[in-house]
Amino acid sequence: MNVLLLGSGGREHALALQIAKSPLLGQFFAAPGNPGIAEVGTCVALDPADATAVVDFCRVMDVGFVVVGPEAPLVAGLVDELAEAGIKAFGPRRAAAQLEGSKGFTKDLCTAFAIPTAAAAQFSDADTAKEYIRSRGAPIVVKADGLASGKGVVVAESITEAEAAVDQMLGGLFGAAGQTLVIEEFLDGEEISFFALCDGKTARAFASAQDHKRVGEGDTGPNTGGMGAYSPAPAMDDALSARVMDEIINPALRGMAQMGTPFVGVLFAGLMLTKDGPKLIEFNVRFGDPETQAILPRLQGDLLALLLACADGRLIRQSFSLSSQHALTIVLAADGYPCTPKKGTEIRGLDKAAALPGVVITQAGTKREGLHLLADGGRVLNVTGLGVTLAEARARAYAAVDAIDWPDGFCRRDIGWRALKGK
Repeated sequence: MNVLLLGSGGREHALALQIAKSPLLGQFFAAPGNPGIAEVGTCVALDPADATAVVDFCRVMDVGFVVVGPEAPLVAGLVDELAEAGIKAFGPRRAAAQLEGSKGFTKDLCTAFAIPTAAAAQFSDADTAKEYIRSRGAPIVVKADGLASGKGVVVAESITEAEAAVDQMLGGLFGAAGQTLVIEEFLDGEEISFFALCDGKTARAFASAQDHKRVGEGDTGPNTGGMGAYSPAPAMDDALSARVMDEIINPALRGMAQMGTPFVGVLFAGLMLTKDGPKLIEFNVRFGDPETQAILPRLQGDLLALLLACADGRLIRQSFSLSSQHALTIVLAADGYPCTPKKGTEIRGLDKAAALPGVVITQAGTKREGLHLLADGGRVLNVTGLGVTLAEARARAYAAVDAIDWPDGFCRRDIGWRALKGK
């Protein structure tokens, strides 16, 4: 089967490395891809947001299966367009992708199907929103309803900060995505990423992880797309995983099916482990980045077969497992990230770093000019270490980071610090 992978980041490179191993694979294309993905597939100049162009390419190149990496094409309805053309895809249709595309939609689903989550209300008027904030007090969370590239959430420590967020979002900071707000209670506890594979009828727990959003060590500074992650999450034992499936994932899957919008793909639940048990912070409808880079090296089985089983509605019969190994991923970012990353600087030593035992390196914001590999984005490289323990995985990852010659990049030196505290 010829396969097209859409996306260009470290998540897509991690997916590509696994897909390329499958005996089911014929020709492998990626759009637009990156230099790392180009080592295992053919990168093509195709915009994942251009559904017509994607469908036309699939027809010309006899692509039988499309794996959609980022959320925006899913929310825009790319899978619907592919389905109309008779092309299979991994990912939800537009109606089901509302689980990420509209935080208000997800809150309504939680209410209708008794899924534990933070108490919340929705607003499109600033005065009413501020009145609600004052009645609730701080800390409180203000969210843009739609997609805002991971930047549409403010955890406000004061009423003044929350009201300022309301003015900014309703004032057009995120365009149409911020014209409706979800304002919700602040949940206190430990945050975990939980991934379940779904075929519309059946959901199966896939993996857990924890990431580091802040740019600075000790979880300080501005939020980013993620500066590192590790898998599995130490707190996610079998009992807790079963509880998350019973109380959050399966009710959501049943609810979507009852609403006539069955969910197919990976359901990524951002969870808070509170004193009252796990509660949903948000749903995403694609693999996480950088969590995927820490999860997929642990996969034992054929990823392409697994993704096809989701698309074909036969997930229940597909075997897979994750190794007992721990994985820890460190993001190397360009100087200036997350504000104004420095582009065009040369990266050396990747082969040396990748040759170290228990190390996987994936590329994100890179480009090639001749024989030179250059930084071309904010988050540029992902370095993953694998080990029997999380401490061993971390040591291997940082050893590989130190083998890379890139003076114009930086990373956090404390990835995994919460899990390893006191060890």
